Amino acid sequence: MSTAQHKIGSGYDAHSTADDVLAGIDLSGKLAVVTGGYSGLGLETTRALTKAGARVVVPARRPDTAREALAVIDGAEVDTLDLGDLDSVRAFAERFLASGRTIDLMIDNAGIMACPETRVGPGWEAQFATNHLGHFALVNRLWPAIAPGGARVVSVSSRAHHFSGMRWDDVHWRQGYDKWEAYGQAKTANVLFAVHLDRLGADQGVRAFSLHPGGIHTPLQRHIPKEEMIERGWIDEDGTLLNPGSFKTPEQGAATQVWAATSPQLDGMGGVYLEDCDIAEPAVDGDVSGGVKAWATDPEQAARLWELSAELTGVNAF
Repeated sequence: MSTAQHKIGSGYDAHSTADDVLAGIDLSGKLAVVTGGYSGLGLETTRALTKAGARVVVPARRPDTAREALAVIDGAEVDTLDLGDLDSVRAFAERFLASGRTIDLMIDNAGIMACPETRVGPGWEAQFATNHLGHFALVNRLWPAIAPGGARVVSVSSRAHHFSGMRWDDVHWRQGYDKWEAYGQAKTANVLFAVHLDRLGADQGVRAFSLHPGGIHTPLQRHIPKEEMIERGWIDEDGTLLNPGSFKTPEQGAATQVWAATSPQLDGMGGVYLEDCDIAEPAVDGDVSGGVKAWATDPEQAARLWELSAELTGVNAF
């Protein structure tokens, strides 16, 4: 089967920063929505986009914390949103649509990772519900603002999608929870979401991308015990990174999602998974160092996930 998953030689790499990929790009008059855009990669994404002239709306589960973090960034505004609560998603979308504004860049950045078994809503597994279903509902509810401007929608996934494909017989992990495999399924869902959204939205000029930002030490690791990070060789007993060169800086980590959202090199393209500011190659069996797994880009699985997500959330713009 042919695939669009091949590098295009963007000229950027793992060391490129968000400012690097935005050099020469004027986002004046553009409006971006960046979920979780007040911490970690999201904060750096917001900073870079506003520096290039964009207005950035930051939906936040902790709005007071977000306002404090963004106080020094001109061009950013905060609203309340809990992706694990579909009523909160609906309320945010209604407030935004009432403003009459259109969205040029939609970056689904917020997420949780490797948390203890947690249930939200009607008993949904929290990582799948927050990382995927919440963003699914959000984008569909915001569609009247996304479609008119031919926005780009960016779904922030992870190399962790290698850990698990979709567990169609038990997507909510009611049988034998594994925090890392559950995270992997949620990240696979992020890729599949972009695959099918691109298929549905391309005729209206909306293109969707997913990506692996790279390994970055951010608050996303808050659910991982210190002992586990030591065991994995990330830090020592004092909490010092053992191999800092193996981690990207936040400025480098934000680069791929900013590139996905703004680069003219991706004009006319969509539905592909990116890493290190380029299109990723298909993953090689047994190699977890990079690339995208076939189960994450399968259009049939993408359509199946869309149907399931619409059924679960009760939302479908199409």
